[in-house]
Amino acid sequence: MLCFLRGMAFVPFLLVTWSSAAFIISYVVAVLSGHVNPFLPYISDTGTTPPESGIFGFMINFSAFLGAATMYTRYKIVEKQNQTSYFSTPVFNLVSLVLGLVGCIGMGIVANFQELAVPVVHDGGALLAFVCGVGYTLLQSIISYKSCPQWNSMSTCHVRMAISAVSCAAVVPNIFKMRLSLLTATCPWNIILTSLRKKLKHRGRRLLASLRPPCRTTRPTTGF
Repeated sequence: MLCFLRGMAFVPFLLVTWSSAAFIISYVVAVLSGHVNPFLPYISDTGTTPPESGIFGFMINFSAFLGAATMYTRYKIVEKQNQTSYFSTPVFNLVSLVLGLVGCIGMGIVANFQELAVPVVHDGGALLAFVCGVGYTLLQSIISYKSCPQWNSMSTCHVRMAISAVSCAAVVPNIFKMRLSLLTATCPWNIILTSLRKKLKHRGRRLLASLRPPCRTTRPTTGF
């Protein structure tokens, strides 16, 4: 496993380079095609309309794979470091890996379900990627502090925590925005389901009433 990990140093570099190229290429194609405003459009808007949607989807899918490979490599490195000199519970590292992998799944959802085609699924995937990604960076920053100074320098820990804090500050307003869009998208379905439920309940009562036997009234007998 150690020999395998030594050859994985290129994966984080490839992840950053490939993901940046995905955003830049889809942006350039979308602007040249006249599909978006050149001034700071949303990333999702640059991957909504063909041909940039195909480029965006393919490249972000591969970025999700590279992200999962990077997180698994980091998990094995921390696991080996923790076996050499115990500094944290292994569950902490495992929870961090699970959060990272779930965030990569969210990236795949964003790549395959475009914003205009399936907005609810797209926003749900983005919310999953952002929240789990920030959780992963926070946990990894805490692990870095726990493994300091043997495996990390204090400056490296401060830089990682600063990136985590900036990520948290950036993701909080997006969470409220996505929750609002999800509620807006699901409100019509709630209204439709409520009306259907009422209609089914009304028809069920009418059906039960029709199946009941008619009430027979007995006339009083009079004797002479």
